[in-house]
Amino acid sequence: MNNSTALATRLKEVFINGTWVANTNYNALLQNITLHQALYKVGSCNTIAMLTYHIYYYLQGLNNVMENGELTISDKYSFTMPEITSEVQWQKLKADLQQHAITFATHVEKLTNPQLLLPFVKVQYGTYLRNIECIIEHSYYHLGQISLLIKMLPK
Repeated sequence: MNNSTALATRLKEVFINGTWVANTNYNALLQNITLHQALYKVGSCNTIAMLTYHIYYYLQGLNNVMENGELTISDKYSFTMPEITSEVQWQKLKADLQQHAITFATHVEKLTNPQLLLPFVKVQYGTYLRNIECIIEHSYYHLGQISLLIKMLPK
């Protein structure tokens, strides 16, 4: 297995169907979460919906880099979630997250080992490899937060 295939597999594990690292994934964890649960506020924590949007935002931006070579997202907007007022909008966000994850994994799988070592947009952003590894780690971090938030939901 080459590096890009291994990275794509890890992306699919955290988002689509894996249980290796966290014993769950975004698809499984969010599957039965309702809008009411997704917007439930626990203390000063971000909501499940906000964390879902946050990861979606980064995947969307990474896909844009892979498709157009342009980085059009900014960390300062990664928690600027549009208001979600209906179950349909919540279901769409979850579906969009999954679609962007699949698309990104497909892009990653096509990269060659030399391409993985190229600068990601600008030299100061590191390599493609570093950014792909970061989104995997970042996604697991927030998956853990979502998992804990689900445990804190009222019964």
